[in-house]
Amino acid sequence: MRVVKQKLRGQEGEVTLVPDSLDDLWHLIYIVEPNDFVFAFTKRQVVVPKDKLRPEKVEKKPVRLGIRVEGTKFHKFSNRLRVEGVIEHGIDTGKHHTLNIGPGTVVSIIKRWRRDQLQRIEEAVKASMHPKVAIITIEEGEACIGVVRQYGVETLTTIRGTSLKRTGEESELFKDVAEQLGHMESAQFIIAGPGFIKEDFLRFLKQHHPEIAKRAVAETASSIGMSGFQEVLRRGAVDRIIEGAHITKEAKLMEMLLAEIAKDGKASYGMDDVRKAMEYGAIETLLIADEMLRSERREEIDKLLRDVEKARGKIVVFSTEFEPGKKLQSLGGIAALLRFSIG
Repeated sequence: MRVVKQKLRGQEGEVTLVPDSLDDLWHLIYIVEPNDFVFAFTKRQVVVPKDKLRPEKVEKKPVRLGIRVEGTKFHKFSNRLRVEGVIEHGIDTGKHHTLNIGPGTVVSIIKRWRRDQLQRIEEAVKASMHPKVAIITIEEGEACIGVVRQYGVETLTTIRGTSLKRTGEESELFKDVAEQLGHMESAQFIIAGPGFIKEDFLRFLKQHHPEIAKRAVAETASSIGMSGFQEVLRRGAVDRIIEGAHITKEAKLMEMLLAEIAKDGKASYGMDDVRKAMEYGAIETLLIADEMLRSERREEIDKLLRDVEKARGKIVVFSTEFEPGKKLQSLGGIAALLRFSIG
């Protein structure tokens, strides 16, 4: 994410952004809200005048439009964020239009900003400077490759082999996994799994693909696939590569929350209990699922977030694409770690 311009007066004003990746588009879902005013270039049908002998022609031309937002849709697989609303600036004012926002699109957003939204932009800008991290979980006969995104770990592929029968240190599974990693230029790799297979694979890389091995470290995990990815995150392996990785922070905060709940300690969950904690001024860190920011209770939630900000509490938005966010959803979508127990 790149910030081109930021012109704020208090909490209101304009921020112009350029998303660079799928992660950045995901951030925009929780930044762009109904009634925001959004500007971007788009293609729109315009009448092109011709000479007297030829009739006018209708063509699609790039134009800059400003729309009053009604809703957004994130299309992960087409790398697009669709922002829908009514045109208020530019041609065809009063008509509905959809802005298709992709990597490289310059987007200007005019709104009343919350502190957590501006913080989200800062985190996205910092994250754009971090290296890409992939996690490879491997055991005998199977390997899973996932890429760490800011909203969770996205499984790229699962590779299966019949066995680890090999000549010397080579195996068909190792070759297939190494081939996939070879397509991920500049990425850092965390190789994890049960037993000694991960060390065998790392030795294979050092012997046959030293340029990949230089970017790889080994980490213990008791399983492979998504549960293995989550275990790697909980162990802080991604944090050691990317300082302050957001999803690693989510996993640790969820562990802290569940531990406090188990001992009936300094934690609240569910809207009623969290609101009660806010009345006591007890909230140290508010944990909220991203989907709650898009729910029908938006006004109530916005008020709660502003109250937490005024009381100098921290706000962490959890991605429901990832396991800690799903756990938070099961607790009502909102919870808090408290400064003191309120009983």
